[in-house]
Amino acid sequence: MVSNDQSVISGLEACLRDPPPPLSSCRFGLLMNQASVNRQGEAACYLMANAFPGWLTALFSPQHGLWGKQQANMIETTDSYHVELDLPVYSLYRDIRRPTEKMLDGIDCLVIDLQDVGTRVYTYQWTISYCLEACQQAGLPVVVLDRVNPIGGLQVEGVCLDLEYTSFVGRASQPMRHGLTVGELSRWINRELQIDAELEVVPLQGWDRSQLFDQTGLPWVAPSPNLPDWETCLVYPGQVILEATNVSEGRGTEKPFRQFGAPYIESFPLLQRLEQFELPGVTWRSTTFEPTFDKWSGHRCQGLELVVDDRACFRPYQTTLAVVASIAQLWPAEFEWLPPPYEYEMEKMPVDVVTGSDAVRRAVDRGELGGSQALESLCKVDQQSWWERTASARLYE
Repeated sequence: MVSNDQSVISGLEACLRDPPPPLSSCRFGLLMNQASVNRQGEAACYLMANAFPGWLTALFSPQHGLWGKQQANMIETTDSYHVELDLPVYSLYRDIRRPTEKMLDGIDCLVIDLQDVGTRVYTYQWTISYCLEACQQAGLPVVVLDRVNPIGGLQVEGVCLDLEYTSFVGRASQPMRHGLTVGELSRWINRELQIDAELEVVPLQGWDRSQLFDQTGLPWVAPSPNLPDWETCLVYPGQVILEATNVSEGRGTEKPFRQFGAPYIESFPLLQRLEQFELPGVTWRSTTFEPTFDKWSGHRCQGLELVVDDRACFRPYQTTLAVVASIAQLWPAEFEWLPPPYEYEMEKMPVDVVTGSDAVRRAVDRGELGGSQALESLCKVDQQSWWERTASARLYE
């Protein structure tokens, strides 16, 4: 049931109402992007500059840039200047992906306000990990303004990352769908990677772990170009796997990640094959599209659209593994895994760094994912162990 609850207050709004001690009369930098807004849609940089006159000294931007215009996978952003605020904007998504001493010079604290989407491979949490390391080395405190996990804080899916496959889309052993907020992630990463930075999280007010984004009353602003609505986040923990294949994940269309296809795919036999898995919480629609950029740009693709009809039981990771296995079995001569590089990993196969090991790739190549039981073995995570590992980092019960 969808609620119109207006009680959830973001970390940004809570900070403006009651600033934490590290922001008491100090120069600070702000890591943010276009989704860092209050309930009225006002950007954090303006709100913080007005609330702390003269103290905001520098802006930092993650992947996709300060205003979220750049596309994914090593489409870099250069440093720039915010003319209206008369501040430098340092990019943390280029050849340098962590704050340097020069960037941190002149600030006494780093404030972070980023909207995460509940999926390990989303790079923002790993940018935060580099910020924690840099600030610890510089002796600077970090303040994270918490935001809700748009796909809730109860469901966990996808085996934890094998540490042999660490990369910029996974620096710690974490499941694909992790169930944590960005503030909880920051606390967990700070401990898990033994960074030990001085960290304070300004928590959400009024958020329950069972709430999805449309139950918070908060406005959705796309945190990256291909997550135009919060519902896309529901499918993203699985559909992101398609980035490692020659199947279009819908980039360059009006429904990125919610539809997929390729010129060699035929919708009807694929639909028949997927129905054999009896995947929960999803129905399929045949679709045809022509991407305007990215994979298969300008080519007519057939495929399917995912329609999530039961959010509670839908399992995105399991669903997309079934999609990939089915395409590989139906069109073995055409289906391909893409080679590196992928998000600055130059040697390992992209599918391996996305899924967290080589197990998925090997199982698909051997044709071993013919039924639900085989799928579940590659999706299952020890939830009790994960919640125990994250207990001290969690802020909401």
